[in-house]
Amino acid sequence: MLLKLYLYGYLNRIQSSRRLEREANRNIELMWLTERLAPDFKTIADFRKNNGEGIKQSCRTFIGLCRQLNMFSDAVVAIDGSKFKASNNKAKNYTPKKLETEMARVEKHINQYMSQLDMRDESEKEADPSPLEEKIEWLKTRLIELRELKGKVEAHPDKQISITDPDSRLMKTTAMERKVCYNLQSAVDCKHHLIVAHDVTNTTDRNQLCRMGKQAQAALKNKDLTVIADKGYFSGQDIVDAQDAGMTPLVPRIDTSGSDKKGIFNHSLFKYNAEKNLYICPAEQELTPRGTVTDKGLVYRKYCCSLMVCQACSMRTKCSKSPQTRKIRRWEHADRIEMMTKLLESKPDSMVIRKQTVEHPFGTIKLWMGATHLLTRRFKGVSIEMDLHVLAYNMKRMISVFGVSGLIKAMMAQSF
Repeated sequence: MLLKLYLYGYLNRIQSSRRLEREANRNIELMWLTERLAPDFKTIADFRKNNGEGIKQSCRTFIGLCRQLNMFSDAVVAIDGSKFKASNNKAKNYTPKKLETEMARVEKHINQYMSQLDMRDESEKEADPSPLEEKIEWLKTRLIELRELKGKVEAHPDKQISITDPDSRLMKTTAMERKVCYNLQSAVDCKHHLIVAHDVTNTTDRNQLCRMGKQAQAALKNKDLTVIADKGYFSGQDIVDAQDAGMTPLVPRIDTSGSDKKGIFNHSLFKYNAEKNLYICPAEQELTPRGTVTDKGLVYRKYCCSLMVCQACSMRTKCSKSPQTRKIRRWEHADRIEMMTKLLESKPDSMVIRKQTVEHPFGTIKLWMGATHLLTRRFKGVSIEMDLHVLAYNMKRMISVFGVSGLIKAMMAQSF
């Protein structure tokens, strides 16, 4: 009954336990649904808090039903993440830079108040100095608190601490604005726009491709998936891991080279010849292999031309700022990334399909939530809250496809 109450609430933009309590006492539809039972808000809230695994299993069961109804025949999913504002004010999130600014501001006020006390002493006025002394004492106490907090922040792996919701993190959102958020990852079916897998994180999208792809594979019981994502997911090792898991990832390549800022030729202007295993530079000179190097656990082959040829080249100033020859590094699995890039180029509509598929569910859920933050805190609570949002969204999508009576009939005909 409580699960039905929550589903009704999330389908009708009523997520608060207190509002659900009120609706259960005055809403005729809810009176019929709950058979005139009217639990108080604490009972409603405790159900959500204590039954996270059961609610998550309800999401899996509903996706299983959709799979039995052959809703995922295309085996193409789009993956993306979206920031959801946490129940933690930005003022209650601290980073080293913010703490330094705050400490400098407090020290400035202490100095100002001390100067005022000194001026009173010199003028020998009889005004009561206790208000100023109380302010100075409070500021000194605040300064001690900030110094202790700075030590905790510097010791934290993420170099930031959120006071109200410790699991939330300060992240970049729309127009480079920073908010204290969670990052909801979702894998959405490109045929009917159903959310087949989702997860709550407090990191960026990078290195989430393979993990979310595996969750989609498990949900659809299909290893041979095409997974589309934007350039925020581009990570060579993550893409290779996804390929090894049986997926066909399609992710636009990003240029992380700083060559353009240095005023020299970009890495992309050096063409690789697979047959001869060498690079051709813009001056049509050959860069041959010169051993390997390991960087952050990844193995790269080094390529460069002879120093004499490089120094005599008319384009040298545009190629390298170093007295040494220009060097190019090639990752040992670069050929697999290049194959993915060629496949993506052969499917120019992939990024349009991704945008039309995966961004719509985020917009719909945020519209249902309204201009507010998440109601729960910590990973456990936020994950349960998003499970209910996703389950309600998927139910609404299936109703759009089948209609209410058609969905009921389809559900009655399936075995769970």
